[in-house]
Amino acid sequence: MLLVRPPGVYRVANDTSLLADVMRRGRYAQGRRVLDVGCGTGALALEAARAGAASVTAVDLSLRSIAATWLNARAHRISVHVRRGDLFEPVQGKQFDLLLANPPYVPASTSTLPRHRLARCWDAGVDGRQILDRICAGSAQALTSGGMALIVQSEVCNENATAARLAEVGLRAQVVARSIVPFGPVMRARAALLEDRGLLEPGRREEEIVVVEAYRG
Repeated sequence: MLLVRPPGVYRVANDTSLLADVMRRGRYAQGRRVLDVGCGTGALALEAARAGAASVTAVDLSLRSIAATWLNARAHRISVHVRRGDLFEPVQGKQFDLLLANPPYVPASTSTLPRHRLARCWDAGVDGRQILDRICAGSAQALTSGGMALIVQSEVCNENATAARLAEVGLRAQVVARSIVPFGPVMRARAALLEDRGLLEPGRREEEIVVVEAYRG
């Protein structure tokens, strides 16, 4: 799909494509109420609607991302409920059958998260887990009984930690897809930082992207 992407909004990349592919192949969205947390351009929300979702809600803190998602949904004549706010706050008290999340997960030099720069699309604190951990913590309350979450992340921010955080709130987690991709500009620029922290093997310039599935029984 052709998508409007204003400056400061995350572009569709390998992680977005991997998560969308898992959702389509597994028919996760069909007939389900879907929540896309951190929607960016709305790419995942629109894919969920096209995959047969009963309804789709998209949430983002960024005004530009909200505008992009709304415009893209209108341009493709797809129904998406767009809400602005921090993660689950705009849908507090509501539950969904499927949660989609492609959060910022790149380790940064500081724990301070940017608010008004493009780096907010990927900076996630010193271990890359500041947003991931919050999504894991809030997932169970946002899901119906029998609901599922699909979360995409890099190996550098520890897939085992994600599974452990999800288990803490009663969700059963497993990795359902893996893909090795070459570093993009951000990861290349931070390679030395990641090596110094022991998050990356010296000289390695590719990463494994994983999709974690979590189930609420």
